[in-house]
Amino acid sequence: MVLHAIAAKAAGLVVTGVAGAAVYDGVKRVARSGAVRSATVTVVSWGLKGARTAETSAEKVRLATADVVSEARERIGEQAPVPGAAAGHGHEH
Repeated sequence: MVLHAIAAKAAGLVVTGVAGAAVYDGVKRVARSGAVRSATVTVVSWGLKGARTAETSAEKVRLATADVVSEARERIGEQAPVPGAAAGHGHEH
């Protein structure tokens, strides 16, 4: 009975080892093939395109908001500040 339990444990360890070796060999084969690098480059390029699209959209929103604020200031008779001029806070340092 004890021998049977030891044999069952040993057989389980052998199966686990063989499966682990097969997985390791498969991962090594995929890594050598360049598929991982190619997939990584593809994902990064998608990320860059997404970031550029987000930046463009954000700039459009910023410009539209600036137009609305400028028109609102014009309606109340305020003069809009020169673009790029730093907004002061009322006193010198």
